Amino acid sequence: MNVLVTGGAGYIGSHTAKLLRSLGHTPIVLDNLSNGWPEWARFGPLVFGDIRDEETVFRALEAFKVEAVIHFAAKAYVEESTRLPEQYFDNNVGGTIAILKAMQRASVARLVFSSSCAVYGKARTPTMAEDHPKQPANPYGLSKWQCEQIIAEVAPVIGLRYAALRYFNVVGNDPEGEIYERHEPETHVLPNLMKAAQTGGPFTLFGTSHATPDGTAIRDYVYVLDLARAHIQALEVLEQRPSLISNVGLGHGVSVRELVGTVERALKLQVNVVEQPIRAGDPPRLVADNRYLQTWFRHDFADLDQVVRELADTPPYRRPGLVS
Repeated sequence: MNVLVTGGAGYIGSHTAKLLRSLGHTPIVLDNLSNGWPEWARFGPLVFGDIRDEETVFRALEAFKVEAVIHFAAKAYVEESTRLPEQYFDNNVGGTIAILKAMQRASVARLVFSSSCAVYGKARTPTMAEDHPKQPANPYGLSKWQCEQIIAEVAPVIGLRYAALRYFNVVGNDPEGEIYERHEPETHVLPNLMKAAQTGGPFTLFGTSHATPDGTAIRDYVYVLDLARAHIQALEVLEQRPSLISNVGLGHGVSVRELVGTVERALKLQVNVVEQPIRAGDPPRLVADNRYLQTWFRHDFADLDQVVRELADTPPYRRPGLVS
């Protein structure tokens, strides 16, 4: 297939584009490069443009005879969304509406939307199933939930088959080192933890008094290439059904303190942990109920220990003499 990948020059989008290419598809990347990297749009054509520009999206769909869209492009910093909510609704919601309009005009009938566990808000149960109440705790999560609702309302009207994948914490890199997790600023826990271990700098651990066994926050960490594969398999599922709404996660959690230990074992280095109070809005536990995922996703997930061990020996983390 020819697949339009919005945000395909970013972290998850570029890994998905590379996997699409390896499976024989042609990814067409649409990205404004505000949070992406042009050198990562190397697995197919790059269309420089903004998802809010319906005409740009339409021309890309038409020019490349696109058969399906995987929609990653979004503003995605939770803290920033609390300061700039109007930008998050304009970009994430407005951009999704523009994509839907362009797809209708171009008669493209399959969409996989990259949603988030942020649509749930605070967990009311040890693991969160797809029917968990939706009470987003920040504008980012609310924008994702609004996008899901809009897609669900528009889809039957325009004859669209769609998937919404609510993924949890994403970790890991392309094992060949061509692309990797790269944010500026870097806010994700594992890259900051790896950097602290290798440089001897401090790793700030926010929250040691959560209601969890070791007091630190528990998260469900999913390997980026497993997540990419789930998006591609969702396109296949849509050949047989009109919609798919599913979590993407391992179904079990790891605490931040356990993650520190995993990195220390992989790098054979000690991390300089600096403990700070719980950040406002940080929930103690976010773990997927992935029973529904297992009914359609035909792939074994990489476990976190395996991901970190491989990560330690791939760019940008590989350092001579540090890993045996």
